[in-house]
Amino acid sequence: MPMLLAALVFLIVLLIAAGILAFMGGPKHAEIIQTRLEAIEKGGALAKDAMNMDVLRDELMSSIPAVNRLLVRWPWATRLRRFIGQAGMQVRPGRIVLLSAVTGLVVLEVVQVKYGSIFFSVAAGVAAASLPFLYVAIKRARRLAAFEKQLPEVIDLLSRSVRAGHSFASGLEIVSTELQDPASTEFRTTFDEQRFGLPLRDALIGLCDRIPLIDIRLLVIALLVQKETGGNLAEILDKLSHVIRERFRIAGEVRIRTAQGRLTAAILIALPVLMLVVLRVIASEYVTTLFVDRIGQIVLVIAGILQVVGSIVIWKIVQIKV
Repeated sequence: MPMLLAALVFLIVLLIAAGILAFMGGPKHAEIIQTRLEAIEKGGALAKDAMNMDVLRDELMSSIPAVNRLLVRWPWATRLRRFIGQAGMQVRPGRIVLLSAVTGLVVLEVVQVKYGSIFFSVAAGVAAASLPFLYVAIKRARRLAAFEKQLPEVIDLLSRSVRAGHSFASGLEIVSTELQDPASTEFRTTFDEQRFGLPLRDALIGLCDRIPLIDIRLLVIALLVQKETGGNLAEILDKLSHVIRERFRIAGEVRIRTAQGRLTAAILIALPVLMLVVLRVIASEYVTTLFVDRIGQIVLVIAGILQVVGSIVIWKIVQIKV
């Protein structure tokens, strides 16, 4: 046991040091701008390298070379980078992975020292290690929901710009300047991609990859079909905006009719945790056994796993997609 604790402490210190390097490493934004300005003044190959600096940096999984080489070999790291980008976070995957590892190991060590159970401490460490990914998932869900609410206004603005005589590309620029984030950020990226030479079809497909919403797919499909076959683009956009607004209306009605089921689901999910807290306060001698005794710790871990599985099943039942 002492050797195990020593090994865990060493690993935690190592990961904390790596995390500090990841958070503090790399040139600062002001230094990057200064380097580019100097390179542009000098011209030649140095200027070309400076202009490509962002492209190279965005491909890195981590500012720590060893962590970057490790993550590049794993296919899930690319999906994690896309997942973080969909959350609107300017963070490399390596930073999230290191933060998760440090959090998990610190909690594992604390629980191991306090309760002395490997099984219980590993379960607590795994739960703590998932917190950074859970934070990213929550930010991603909120950002996608905000984008979805802005989409009808985006389509209306595109339709009005086309009716006013602007090209579709100019309409993308208008959306990126008139609306707020996240719609402005994503459509600015799409506009910049097609302005710098990427075909409009590829730029729109890239928008679908960054924003995995069914409404965006409908918009992109409508635009690509209109581009191939022709037709009144403004009329197509108006009808698409009407369809999306009707879907929002139906989704609101469904949400009202399922409010009782969602409230029941929330109560059922929170009830075991609340009962454990209440018993801890009014009858701590009964609950303490679960945390001290080995069998009690196993029961807590199994109960926690079943609680998570049951919560997922309940929310899948009450969440009706329209």
